Amino acid sequence: MEPTAKKRGKKKIVDDQVIVSLFMDSVLKNDAEPKNVYQFCHDNGITEADFYVHYGSLAAVKEDIWVQMFANAVATMKNDEHYESYNQRNKLLTLYFTFFEILTLNRSYVLFQLEGHQQALKNLKSLKGLRNQFKDFVVDTFDFPQEEMWKEKFEKISKPVMAEGAWVNFLFLLKFWIEDTSKGFEKTDVLIEKSVNTAMDLANTQPLESLFDLGKFLWKEKMN
Repeated sequence: MEPTAKKRGKKKIVDDQVIVSLFMDSVLKNDAEPKNVYQFCHDNGITEADFYVHYGSLAAVKEDIWVQMFANAVATMKNDEHYESYNQRNKLLTLYFTFFEILTLNRSYVLFQLEGHQQALKNLKSLKGLRNQFKDFVVDTFDFPQEEMWKEKFEKISKPVMAEGAWVNFLFLLKFWIEDTSKGFEKTDVLIEKSVNTAMDLANTQPLESLFDLGKFLWKEKMN
């Protein structure tokens, strides 16, 4: 009688999204990051070889999580059949609102990663990939009106400056959102709208009313 052949289990399909999902789940379940790639792979039943096909380190996974969340926001936004007809103000509002909706869906993970870093978000290494993707999207999507005679020369300067300003504004909003305890994060929504209005009015050289409105809101929040 021939020995019975050993049944082989179906090999787990591993891609970058699977790794990201496993990493986030591990962090939230253990309230700590995996100590190394070996532990992460062992705990999740995948091989190190499969892991290294997609990422060179756990730090790379952390960075890519932010990039994937932003990519998801952009894809969701562009799937709206009316998106292309939006003016620049509404496109920027939609970008912020959509991205913060996705951050809210993953708030526990986001708060874990940003805990203790609120005062130095711009220096956080895991946000580097997001920063690049965010700025590239702004440069490719938005164009501030300028006088025709200055447009060609000024655009080379204004695009990178505009993108960096949008990134700094996002970090400002992110810090506010981290500390926001209002129902449905409605105060963050108000701040997003006021900050976008201010940015657009500054671009059109009509800043005073929006700056005053934004200042009133921030002063009220600081005093409460």
